[in-house]
Amino acid sequence: MKNILVTLDSNYLKPLKVMLKSLFINNRNEEFGIYLMHSAIKEEYLEDLNRFIEAEGSKLRIVHVDNSYFENAPTLLHYTKAMYYRLLAFKFLPEDLERILYLDPDILVINPVDKLYDIDIDNYLYAAAYHNMISIKGINRIRLNAYDIKEYYNSGVLFMNLKLQRETISEKEIFGFVENNRSKLIMPDQDIINSLYSQKIKSLDEKIYNYDARYYNYYKITSNGKCDMDYIINNTVFIHFCGKKKPWKKYYSGKFHSLYKHYEKLALNSVY
Repeated sequence: MKNILVTLDSNYLKPLKVMLKSLFINNRNEEFGIYLMHSAIKEEYLEDLNRFIEAEGSKLRIVHVDNSYFENAPTLLHYTKAMYYRLLAFKFLPEDLERILYLDPDILVINPVDKLYDIDIDNYLYAAAYHNMISIKGINRIRLNAYDIKEYYNSGVLFMNLKLQRETISEKEIFGFVENNRSKLIMPDQDIINSLYSQKIKSLDEKIYNYDARYYNYYKITSNGKCDMDYIINNTVFIHFCGKKKPWKKYYSGKFHSLYKHYEKLALNSVY
């Protein structure tokens, strides 16, 4: 069984179903353990999600995090205590679980995940991809210049070495980082991972494992035409709808909007 981690609230349950439907369709021979970390999703929604996942031959595992757990943890503007869930997931997941794949709900999985799940990360805390846009890299290096950041990894897809994380990651260090850098943090959980642990992240190819749906033309041009639509459909595993504009919103328009709507229809019309 391959294990998938998601951390969200009830507002993202519909996109979660779309992401999971695409995962199940394109990994027909796999059984997944879907670990959902949350603090306030209603039981009726969890029961519905459980039926949806069981109908696909996989298992839902609920990991409830009590609101009081991060009572003393520093928070930032619209970022709540939930931002710590994926950073400290190893504290709440079963002790015998050694690796897990974290996925944001604004993702489509359009090819098998087995090659990623089988890579060697014994000496790494994470495997992740960075988006190789010059502007993104430059801005984040300046913003977090006190830290040795060669690349700025996106935290929407994280293959996690839970065993090494339990031995290495310090809750106190994370809280201290947030307290000391409040004015600099834009995407706190991602900033934390990059600033404290970037030297222990194994790099993945973004065009395969964290394709930013906003930049089709950029990827195609910088690959000398190789990364065209045929290449993406046949090779890319995760299409990530980064940014504020989301494909489930009414006025979204983008290169992969029709593809998303295809999986959305399949997910919402599922019988279970």
